[in-house]
Amino acid sequence: MDKIFRDKKAIILFIAPGILLFTAILLVPICQAFFYSLCDWNALTKPEFVGFDNYIKLFADDEIMRIAIKNSVFFTLFSAVTQQILGLALAAVLTNVKKGRNIFKNIYYLPVVLSSAALGLLWSFLFNPKMGINQILKLMGIKGPLWLMDTKGFIVLPMWMIAVVALWQYAGSTMMLYMARISGISKSLYEAAYIDGATRFQAFKKLTLPLVKPMVATTLSLNCIGSLKFFDLVYNMTQGGPNHRTEVLATHLYDQGFKYFKYGYASAIGIVLLIMCLSVTLVISKCFKSEDYEM
Repeated sequence: MDKIFRDKKAIILFIAPGILLFTAILLVPICQAFFYSLCDWNALTKPEFVGFDNYIKLFADDEIMRIAIKNSVFFTLFSAVTQQILGLALAAVLTNVKKGRNIFKNIYYLPVVLSSAALGLLWSFLFNPKMGINQILKLMGIKGPLWLMDTKGFIVLPMWMIAVVALWQYAGSTMMLYMARISGISKSLYEAAYIDGATRFQAFKKLTLPLVKPMVATTLSLNCIGSLKFFDLVYNMTQGGPNHRTEVLATHLYDQGFKYFKYGYASAIGIVLLIMCLSVTLVISKCFKSEDYEM
């Protein structure tokens, strides 16, 4: 094995496929997107170079872009906090469950593998004022709100509902990652803590939390990046409405590119989204530097 690692030709041979795939699938499209973001292009004519006009228009004149950034930041913060708390809580509880653990684990994880498009349509029916939740409330003498049509507030009610549905769908993914980490912690550590008189809460606080810290950076990065580029539920539940109040970066990009054929402008939105994702990842990696403990 040491001989192979000293052979530079062998190293290049093994990493070459990965580098080629990375270049072809990721690096080249990013470079192309940046180039098109500097152009006025509708995919039918030759791209016309306009410099940074698309970016100036994005931040100076595009009111929907400001709404999209606000909603994307809210959605990211909401998902990051709630999914971390709920996912870790479920993982800690289910790890200690002896009977029926797999049943509950599958129940909580099931929404993750279901189609977001189908779930978006399902929840849009449930939140419809003429059916679903409002009809149940009506039987109880309560007038239900306009779940997906209210336009009041800094963050409108439809955006809150989409965030709650996303939490329900993806909390199981965070739970599974934390369960994998917690399951790897040696039981002897907990046994020693209990012998010393620690309660379950104290063991969780002093043992579990420090030992799962390396997983926090991973789950938080996945949650934040997934939230920033979130599209499916928003588009299927509200399509960015009412009056663009639930637009996020991904839906705004889709509309500009595939509805109005402004591919240069859509590419500029995509580059902004890329920069936001990279910035969040960098901040998380800096804030959650931790030693990996032997378990």
